[in-house]
Amino acid sequence: MRARIRDFFATNEGWIFAVADYSHPNGLRSMLRYIPDAAGEREAEGIRYRKMDFDPAYEFLRRERPDWAQDLHVVPLSEVQRIYQPSEGLLSVAKRDPRVGKIAVLLAEAGVPWEQMGITGSMLVGLDSPSSDIDFVVYGPLWWKARDIVARAKAKGIIGDLDEPTWRKIYSKRKPEISFEEFMRHEKRKGNRGMINGTYFDLLFTRDWNQIQTQPVGKPAGEGRIEARVTNADFAFDSPAIFHLDHPEVKEIFCYSHTYAGQALPGETIEAKGVLEETAQGLRLVVGTTREARGEWIRSLTMLES
Repeated sequence: MRARIRDFFATNEGWIFAVADYSHPNGLRSMLRYIPDAAGEREAEGIRYRKMDFDPAYEFLRRERPDWAQDLHVVPLSEVQRIYQPSEGLLSVAKRDPRVGKIAVLLAEAGVPWEQMGITGSMLVGLDSPSSDIDFVVYGPLWWKARDIVARAKAKGIIGDLDEPTWRKIYSKRKPEISFEEFMRHEKRKGNRGMINGTYFDLLFTRDWNQIQTQPVGKPAGEGRIEARVTNADFAFDSPAIFHLDHPEVKEIFCYSHTYAGQALPGETIEAKGVLEETAQGLRLVVGTTREARGEWIRSLTMLES
């Protein structure tokens, strides 16, 4: 059973999880997102569900299935009843939601095949509400092409850009360690967000199957703060976002915080603070070791100084 980030799955109990990793040696590494609840605010296929935030999800699993409540939730394959894949769910969602259809058709007409796109989040599992955001997926290198298509569509007014109140809402939700002004400068350049018919959407990256490889495990080696030049950012919008570095000791950054994904371009000098890890290939800096990445950040000094 293969699964990758942005996929969802349901267990035998009807609990719905979001896949959170590409590697699953002992079960699907994931996060609990929805549980059946007669008083829940969402409904799919005649069953009501309650959405689980980060801390309540851990508390629930520690009580109900403590063997699953690890650093990520690890669910044995024998407990998985159904996999929801974004690429397989897109067509049906696009048919019932004109906003999703508009994004998909825009990308398809500009050369992104339907099978390389997908929809994730609440829409994928049928638990969306009228106020739900759109989490749109593009696989592999075509993600960068899709981002350029969205940028051109914004310039033509086909797709809207976020207004300042929306940016402030995102900033307040993420609580980054950088100022709002710095946050805005980084975010606007990324180009992976937009508005479609008044609804906010994210353009999310997921690796093609042939891009997936096992990453070396690291051992904590204390806090670190570095300045370095980025040499490669092909997976800067992945999860974790990966930045390869020209630095005498630290060879790469793994960033688990969506806030700092895509934060720098190749050739730029960055400042980053996080937790160092020792790997077989050398030191790695990990940013986003807690949910809100307290005391951790990535800043493009090159962009800020330009």
